[in-house]
Amino acid sequence: MRAVQYRHLGRGPEVVDIDKPEPGPGQIRLRVTAAGLCHSDLGLMSQPADQYGYGLPLTLGHEGAGTVDKLGPGVSDVEVGESFAVYGPRGCGRCRACSRGEENYCPHAAELGIKPPGLGEPGALAEYLIVHDKRFLVPLDGLDPVKAVSLTDAGLTPYHAIRSSQDKLFPGAHVVVIGVGGLGHVAVQIIRAITGATVVAVDLNRDRLDMALNVGAHHALLAGDRTADEIRTLTGVAGAQVVFDFAGAQSTLDLARDVVAIDGCIQIVGIGGGSVATGFGHTPLGVAVRAPYWGSRSELGEVLDLARAGLVEVRVEEFALEEAVVAYRKLDAGELLGRAVIVP
Repeated sequence: MRAVQYRHLGRGPEVVDIDKPEPGPGQIRLRVTAAGLCHSDLGLMSQPADQYGYGLPLTLGHEGAGTVDKLGPGVSDVEVGESFAVYGPRGCGRCRACSRGEENYCPHAAELGIKPPGLGEPGALAEYLIVHDKRFLVPLDGLDPVKAVSLTDAGLTPYHAIRSSQDKLFPGAHVVVIGVGGLGHVAVQIIRAITGATVVAVDLNRDRLDMALNVGAHHALLAGDRTADEIRTLTGVAGAQVVFDFAGAQSTLDLARDVVAIDGCIQIVGIGGGSVATGFGHTPLGVAVRAPYWGSRSELGEVLDLARAGLVEVRVEEFALEEAVVAYRKLDAGELLGRAVIVP
């Protein structure tokens, strides 16, 4: 089968021929119908040898959807031909977090060497994908896999962050979304769908700001030297009750700290390498700083429900499997407004 793999440190992705995998006991093989690209893939492929720990060769793709193609021994309650989205986080399946469906926060995954597809295990950027347990399958129930696949990360990750701050997103509250690209434009829609807060979108790209306004942002600000002042003008002296930073760079986190309200929250979703000093004299009183990771299985189901209701839709650009290298180049160059989706 054809697959997109990271095979040599520093060389980037390649489209290669590999053996079609066979499902073992308890496993399910999916014929992949869609797979999403993510900036974290680029981060993974840019790591130096002394930091890289995902194994080589690695089939990329942690956003996946597919149709059941073959069942391994012992699999029940799953039928060949059913369509599913793949829940990406992987945990031990037995701890308290996993029993709540929060495998994204399993405390034993690292010590057991458990890794998600595309982030250690073979991922979805291939014609076929092995899913190790049926608990990682969430029914698509009529959703178009190409439009829905990015919700497994680009929808789930912001949804989890938003839900964890939902008590602060009351009617009249202000929320700042920094970076309204692949994840941020979905976050705007989720905030509008499940809260009464006023959304202020911030980005360096005017086209992304226009997209944010089109999907529900109340205000759009082009990032610059006066952005903090402009946000204070919109929010008043109180500032923003919540700031979601989908860039995570030092400059954006400095902005988040400058505009967050007393007793507010900064959610660091992006992986740009920045940090926020917390405590007296560093952040306003009562401010919480969180670094959320992915989301729970039940939250993925809720995100898909929002999509079925027409409340959330990911802007996607489709590519064939053979075009994956080009798609990654466009992602790296910032030429994509939404998410790139590979359709094998």
